[in-house]
Amino acid sequence: MIRLFKHYIPNAVLLLGLLDIALLVIAGEVGYVLRIHQLGSIVEPIQHRVPQLATFALCVEVAMMATGVYSAQSLQSLRFALARLVVAISLAVILLSVVFFLVPGATFWRSNLLYSMAISVVLLMTMRMLLGKALGAQIFKRRIVVLGAGARAARLKALAAAPGAGFVVVGYVAMSEAVTRVIPEAIARDAIYNLADHVVLLNASEVVLALEERRNALPLKDLLRIKTTGVHVNEISTFLERETGRVDLQSVNPSWLIFSDGFSSGRMFSSMFKRLFDICASATLLAFMAPVILLTAIAVKLESRGPAFYRQRRVGLFGVGFDCIKLRSMRQDAEIAGQAVWAEKDDPRITRVGRFIRKCRIDELPQTWSVLKGEMSFVGPRPERPQFVEDLEQQLPYYAERHMVKPGITGWAQINYPYGASIEDSRHKLEYDLYYAKNYSPFLDLLIILQTIRVVLFPEGVR
Repeated sequence: MIRLFKHYIPNAVLLLGLLDIALLVIAGEVGYVLRIHQLGSIVEPIQHRVPQLATFALCVEVAMMATGVYSAQSLQSLRFALARLVVAISLAVILLSVVFFLVPGATFWRSNLLYSMAISVVLLMTMRMLLGKALGAQIFKRRIVVLGAGARAARLKALAAAPGAGFVVVGYVAMSEAVTRVIPEAIARDAIYNLADHVVLLNASEVVLALEERRNALPLKDLLRIKTTGVHVNEISTFLERETGRVDLQSVNPSWLIFSDGFSSGRMFSSMFKRLFDICASATLLAFMAPVILLTAIAVKLESRGPAFYRQRRVGLFGVGFDCIKLRSMRQDAEIAGQAVWAEKDDPRITRVGRFIRKCRIDELPQTWSVLKGEMSFVGPRPERPQFVEDLEQQLPYYAERHMVKPGITGWAQINYPYGASIEDSRHKLEYDLYYAKNYSPFLDLLIILQTIRVVLFPEGVR
């Protein structure tokens, strides 16, 4: 994997993205030349339209990222990829129209775009048909050796077998006879004369330490020799963070959180950039979406008794409470005596209008006022009810650490995990929230905002 601004990107995705950009430039150029020949005009040198080609490729690429064209499902299914690609092209047309309105000279005219978009779909799908199997082949997967044969090693084995895994386990080494072995093919450490040579012979690029008990059991001499051969050595918590995009609560410990890289969201530059973006984006969104909020409020009011908006106490930065404003999507008597209740699948308390605005995330729009005031950010962990927070802090380790960053309308957990309505769901979402707090960067915020478009266009797990 390639680490870009503290966020890991799979090698196959990075390669595919670069090839896509090249093909989009080619499609833009071919579409332009075809249209010029049809009009009987002279084709000018390509350097005269570099801005138009760059704008075209960039807008389509951003739309592809936003609609999930580079997701694991898209890499494994041509039908899924085609569906997302068609939506991406449609979104790119809208984006290019906006660019044309703002800077007319930076884009092609409509007839050029029609040719270029059609050629883009053909080229991009052809490349995926040719490279589909290769992108998931062993050549793009890292070869790892796992030191351990217990439950932690079994987790890595299951992860390697999952579709879209970016690594393959080429060997397991049982480091201790005292640990119950659950990997039958694991080789005992005593049966290997030189562990470093063994790793090199397996052509492994990485060794993952997956010991059940590390106290007085770290094979320091072995790890040092392996490291000096040029093979990367990682602890299981770091490895799982990189591969899954979340902080694994089952394997993590306080010392790992303290000494590992990350948790820099409070730095001056990052905080200033984030706040400036929040102010500009929230003010713009409120101005443009005011008619939508007003019409939705009228629809909510007409369907059921009670106010169109409601205030709800939520826990914000450093555990400080604030009032969150949302459009009402449930009946007025949804909670008896103010007692907080988890939302359920097909919850009968949700109104017909409420079900629609939840799927489209319209009910979240009034929260931009909280963003403008500085109580929330556009990107961050979902703000929870005080009653839920009290329970979750008692049952989940490190839950309080998610309040070290501002809560957000959208976030890393919101785009990667469906709506949570249980302790187990909250544990999974906490793992994503901790990853965001640990690896925050403006780049990750941008990636989350783009992926939020996918969640809105293809609602999954909405309650």
